[in-house]
Amino acid sequence: MHTRFRRTVAALSLAACPSALLAQPADAIPAKYRDIANRIIAAAQADSAGAWNRIAELSDRFGHRFSGSQSLEQAIDWTVTTMKGDGLDNVRKERVMVPHWVRGTESLELVAPRRQLLPMLGLGGSIATPAAGITAEVMVVASFEELTQRAAEAKGKIVLYDAEWRDYGYNGAFRRQGAVAAAKAGAVASLARSAGPYSMRTPHTGNMAYDSTVAKIPHASVTAEDAMMMRRMIARGEKVRVTLKMSARMLPDAVSHNVMGELKGREKPAEIVVMGGHIDSWDVGQGAMDDAGGVVAAWEAIRLLKKLGLTPRRTIRVVGWTNEENGGRGGQAYRDAHQNEVHQLAIESDGGVFSPLGFGFTGSAEARKLVEAVGTLLTPIGAGRIGPNGGGADIGPIMQTGVPGMGLDVDGSRYFWFHHTDADTPDKLDPKEVQRCVAAMAIMAYIVADLEQGLPR
Repeated sequence: MHTRFRRTVAALSLAACPSALLAQPADAIPAKYRDIANRIIAAAQADSAGAWNRIAELSDRFGHRFSGSQSLEQAIDWTVTTMKGDGLDNVRKERVMVPHWVRGTESLELVAPRRQLLPMLGLGGSIATPAAGITAEVMVVASFEELTQRAAEAKGKIVLYDAEWRDYGYNGAFRRQGAVAAAKAGAVASLARSAGPYSMRTPHTGNMAYDSTVAKIPHASVTAEDAMMMRRMIARGEKVRVTLKMSARMLPDAVSHNVMGELKGREKPAEIVVMGGHIDSWDVGQGAMDDAGGVVAAWEAIRLLKKLGLTPRRTIRVVGWTNEENGGRGGQAYRDAHQNEVHQLAIESDGGVFSPLGFGFTGSAEARKLVEAVGTLLTPIGAGRIGPNGGGADIGPIMQTGVPGMGLDVDGSRYFWFHHTDADTPDKLDPKEVQRCVAAMAIMAYIVADLEQGLPR
């Protein structure tokens, strides 16, 4: 009776303090899963280039994979076939309607004070110029504030935003909103210095937006080198004139697909840990870093777990989301199709599969304790940090339903060198770093999927 009384008191104490229920599982995670984590790390590092080879095959075989393109759908079909060959469970694709913008032919020529063709990329969603192009004087500004102050000078000109690199949020704003601000000032077109900290005369593309209250004007990206050159010319008192030609057009929405496969859970297969990246890319380069790497790292993580005979309690699902780059329709469609399923965690990799540092996490304080405990098992590969603000564009919609989210955090010091450029090719990735990303995602997904109790909301 005495022993039974003590057990009853202990149970009542735990019920009165729910956090006590979590202390033991979090504390127990490192010891319980250390051997498994070490096995995963060893196996990932022993396969010195498996994931990289798959990234290269996907990138080389299909090239860019832009929404609405045949190459994207061919890559999705290849992924389905290859996932089935790997023995993944429930491999399928799910239909998504996506925007279909076509770049067409385009050029930018300096016509004064001398003639020279300049590298450029039209920005996604831009309208075309007239067939003969737009020839106009260039006005250079360093910020939206400067444009506002000098708005009277902008009428009939092409506004060039030449902003020195701060970060992607700041510099990307000139790409996203530059056409609207320039049109309000009366400009006939706008150019944005590419958003990146380093350049070898490589323009960066990306999405842009219009505002229904102002006229739509063509909007394109130029290299950092040429933006600075035009600024120097104007500072010396020279008039800079360019001819911009773009034949871009928006077609009706096209059919695309999210693609996915699973490692089916042994006890609770209806409960899901979902992870992946986006299968689409911009229509330049090969989309190796952004984001074939993210899709393949998650895919290879499941393949590695299968190879090691590790089947968690819950199902791990890998997804290649479509249309992240110019619409986000894949993530929205996934939420709509799967929001009634029980998702324990969503993990996204969309920062390049460089050397992993850990994960950002968004969820409850109790859940954070658990994933931090998992993080301790990633310290051998330098990926043990669990930072704030986990998530991503593709898992954002499902996170809005209350699902905890994580984003793989990597050494991103070189990411924006190649982001949305012709230089996004497999050689920019180190096979050993990719394998560490595979290990980090495999360990995090496996342990969370295997916990006796799910992550608390």
